[in-house]
Order: sequence, then structure tokens, then C-alpha cells
Amino acid sequence: MTAGLLGLLVASLLLFASILAGRLSARLGAPLLLTFLGLGMLAGEDGPGGIAYDNLELSFLIGNCALAIILFDGGLRTPLPTLRAAWAPALSLATIGVLITAGVTAAGAHWLFHLHPLHAFLMGAIVAATDAPAVFMTLGHTGVTLRDRLRATLEVESGSNDPMGIFLTMACVGLIQAGGHAVGWGVAADFIRQMALGLLFGWLGGMGLAWLTNRLELAGGLYPILTLAVCLLTFSGTALSGGSGYLAMYVAGIVYGGRRVRAKTLTCRFFDGLMWLSQISMFLLLGLLVSPHQLAEQALLAFGIAMILIFAARPVAVAVALAPFGFSWPEQMFAAWVGLRGAVPIFLALLPALAGIDDSRTYFNVAFVVVLVSLVLQGWTAPWVARRLGVALAPNPEAADKLEFDMLHQIDRDLVAYTVKPHSRATDFAFAELAVPDRVRVITVIRAGTVLSPTEIDRLRANDVVLVLTPPALSLVVDRFFSRRFKSTAAFLRREQGDFFVDGASSVESLARAYGIPLTPDPLAPGALARTMAGLTVNQLLKEHIGPTVGRGDRLRLGPVDLIVVDMIGPDIKEVGVLLRLEDDQPTGWRRRLRPLLTRLPRRWLRRWFGRDAA
Repeated sequence: MTAGLLGLLVASLLLFASILAGRLSARLGAPLLLTFLGLGMLAGEDGPGGIAYDNLELSFLIGNCALAIILFDGGLRTPLPTLRAAWAPALSLATIGVLITAGVTAAGAHWLFHLHPLHAFLMGAIVAATDAPAVFMTLGHTGVTLRDRLRATLEVESGSNDPMGIFLTMACVGLIQAGGHAVGWGVAADFIRQMALGLLFGWLGGMGLAWLTNRLELAGGLYPILTLAVCLLTFSGTALSGGSGYLAMYVAGIVYGGRRVRAKTLTCRFFDGLMWLSQISMFLLLGLLVSPHQLAEQALLAFGIAMILIFAARPVAVAVALAPFGFSWPEQMFAAWVGLRGAVPIFLALLPALAGIDDSRTYFNVAFVVVLVSLVLQGWTAPWVARRLGVALAPNPEAADKLEFDMLHQIDRDLVAYTVKPHSRATDFAFAELAVPDRVRVITVIRAGTVLSPTEIDRLRANDVVLVLTPPALSLVVDRFFSRRFKSTAAFLRREQGDFFVDGASSVESLARAYGIPLTPDPLAPGALARTMAGLTVNQLLKEHIGPTVGRGDRLRLGPVDLIVVDMIGPDIKEVGVLLRLEDDQPTGWRRRLRPLLTRLPRRWLRRWFGRDAA
């Protein structure tokens, strides 16, 4: 009993230290997951903690559960508009991209470690998938603001490519155990079966969970527990039936998150905390398993694998997988750079040891070094790379402070308490003149601890708490209404986003008259406009010709100018950059005919031929 209490004490101290260390690393700008991993190493047998831990079975079990929870939480936080905008390129990266990454890395492993091709491919498969928490944190906590479609693609890819990496790893382990005989259509059929069953059971699990939640009368605190139980049931049931439990978790999260259910806000908060606990636990355990004195022997070769993965395998995979989807060369380069690795490769590196494969420690050491290099090199430099490549957009306005309350699922309204930010649009007008969207109702205002009715308010002030009833579809619009505005939006904008800026509600005709823009499209532009634009606003024009997935950073060629989406409020385009394309910037002669072939070249080369925006 004493030993058990001592273990509980050590575990609680490690969790406490992880939270404090994470707070410090955020101030220093260090990757948060790297901090958890380093803390586990310090507590391990070669560190000051001196904890000798080598229980692979327990680590694998905890890692399985933790990864399932992380994937469900990732699906839960993937909005359907994000999925619609990015599912095709993300799917390509999550399948073709992972396969190419594994293959190129395997070639490097064969050359550096002189491994049998199957063993080399196992090493490539282990490190092929990007890590969802690492990518989410890099994009969400470093201040990087990207074109909406690029950001959505990277987030959806990182949440959906784990099943492919896990399948390839387990297939290689099985082939090695079988002596490499079961190849060909057997592996392909197994992949199709796993993915199909994962999709089916994930959809059934998400729908069934929503149905149960809305029909069972439970104490409020039991709904998150019910969700966790159904999640683990879906995960284990899918895996036992021969499907991909990890894919089922991600799909179930998306399906459940897209429906109105009871206690959804409470459940999301519960899984947010559970996701953090899962990540900390995984990285601490994996850090404890590392023996730095054993890493020294293979550190240089493992570093070589990391360099091949970062500078060869991932860029090739991104170039091939995204080729059909119209991403620019700088966007592809950034997508290649933020292919961060995290806990999943180290977790998968346990499989060779559990299967009894020779030299299994090599796979673990290589995976650990790859993750370490990826988090340090790519995670730390992502904001700088985004700015250097020109893919960083103006930052979003400071988010509104809000507290959401669960409503009955039958009511198509959300009850939200907003704290008014200084310099927000909500403070610009008298209360009776506030231009809140239709169907949005202000219930009451709390000022300095006093509850006021709307009739007692002359004007909202900073730090007022406003209780609002709003339809879910308008939540983003209301968020921006109470958030802090930019003091000067133009101060945050790059030259590439426009020579000047117009409101999305401006008419195309007035824009054309003011700046001499003809109402006929560039005949060379992809998807040339088919009809006159008279009578349309700039917002309507962009949404009509880019499509319903239009997002920040998208652009449309219109004669001698590019219209670039700079800011959006919900589904509507608020601000548009107008980038002039001067006559001397336009290619002529043979350069005009070769332009489609040259768009893959670096931007600085293209400027010599076509001017500043040829890329």
C-alpha cells in the first residue's frame, strides 16, 4: 500500500510540475509538448529523478486510450465548415502523403542503417504521420494566422492521418512476423476493410451518442461520463471487429460535434481537460521510457533520418498530394514545414518491441530523436517561416471573452455571456441603436455587479457583461460584435494583401468606376467569370465565384487587379484587399505561355519574370 501511495504522489507531482513548466514554456515561446517530454526525461533513470520505468505494455495501453481521446476531441473541435473547405486536400495528405513520406524516409533508413527494405519501411511508417496536438498548438498558440483553407487543411490532415500511419506500422510488423509472405492484395484489402469499418462505426458511434444524450434524463455531470464511455466502447468495438478504432474516434467526434445535444458545453470542457491530461500523460510516460545514454550511440544516424524526413520526405509528399488543389508554392512550402511529429511516432515505436522484433530499441530511439528535432526545429520556427514565405495574414481581432451556457437541445438558440472589450463595435452607438443581427436578443446587462434591464442602459461600456440569446449560425458574428477591433487594420496588413482596402458591402460597379477596373475578367485566369458582375457587391462576387468555402486569403483575378479576402465576420466578407497588377507586371510573349509551368518556382525567381505577385 505504501508503494502505491508513493507512486500516486510521484504521478501527481509530475502532473503539477508539467502544468507549471508548461506555463513557463509558453512565456519563453517554447513548444509546449517538448516541455512535457523533457520533464519526463528529467524524471527518468538518467535524469535527476532517477525513476526506472520500462513497462511497455502499460505505456501502450495508456497511449491507446489517450490517443483515442485526443482524436475524438480533435473531431469534436473540427467545425463542419472547416471540414467542407479542406476535406479533399486533407484526405490526399492523410493517405497519399503519408505513404510517400514513409517511402522516402524508408529509402533514407535503408541507406543510413543498412536495414532490410521491409524493416526500413517500418521505420518510415512509424514517423510518417503528423501529430494533431503539435499542429493545433503550433497554429493556435504561436500567433500564426494563415489563409483559412491552408489552416483547415493542416488541421484536418493532422487529425485524420494517424489511422494511415498506424495501419502502415501494424501492417509492417505483421509482415515481418510472417516473414514477408502476406503481401499484395491482402494488405490492400485489410486497409480498405479497416478504413470502411472505421468510417461506419465512427458515424454510428457519433449518431448513437447524440441520440442517447438527447433522450436520457441524467444528472448534468453524467453526460460527459456517458460520452467517454460511448467513445471507448466505439473505439474498442471497432478495433475488435477489424476496423480502425482511431479513425472511428475522429469521425465520431465530428458527427457528435455537428449536432445539437444536451450538456454539449459541459462535455466539450470535460474533453478539453481530458485531452490535456492525455497529452501530458503520454509525453511523460514516453519521456520516462527514454534512456539518453542509449541514444548517444545512434543519435547521429537518427538525426540524419530527421533531416531526410523534414527536408525531403515531407516536401515531396506535400508537393504530390496537394498538386491537384491549387495551393501556391509558398503555401506548399509552409505545409511541408509544419508537418510536426509528436507522441504518435514514439507510441508506434513501442509496437516492434511488443512484437519481439530484433533491434526494436533502434526504432524507439529514432522516433524519439525525430520528434525532438521536429518540435525544436519546426515548432519553434513556424511563425518565422510563415512570415518569410508570405503566407501569414493579418491577425484576427482579439477574441471576445464569453461564457456559454447549455440550453435545451430542442431550442435553436445559444445563451452566451459576453464581457465587452474596450474599443469594440458594441460601444460605438447608443444601446437603442445597436445594429445587432436579427434574431439576436440582449437579455440583460451586468455592470459593476449590478443587474440592469435593457431599458436602463444608455450605452454599453467596456467590461460590461452582456447576456445574449443567439442562433448558433450567428455566434461568430456576435463574437466579433463584442471583441476588440484593430486600432488600425492596415497597420497589420502586408503589402501582398492589397494596395488599398474596400468594404465587402461595396458594389463592384462603384469599385470599377473609382479605379478604372473593367467588368470583364482576365481571360487567362482559372475559372474565368462567365457573366457580368453588375449589381453585385464585392462580398457576393467573391462568394459566388470562389464558392461557399471562401476564407481569408482567397483571391479572385478581376482584369488588372486581384481581389483578396482580408477579413470575414462569420460567413460574410468584411474587408477586401485590392492589389493592382500594372501593365509592366504582366508577362508577354513566350513568358506568358510558360507561366503555368513556372508557377512552381520560388517567388524571388518569378519576380524577375512576371513582377511582384506572379507566385
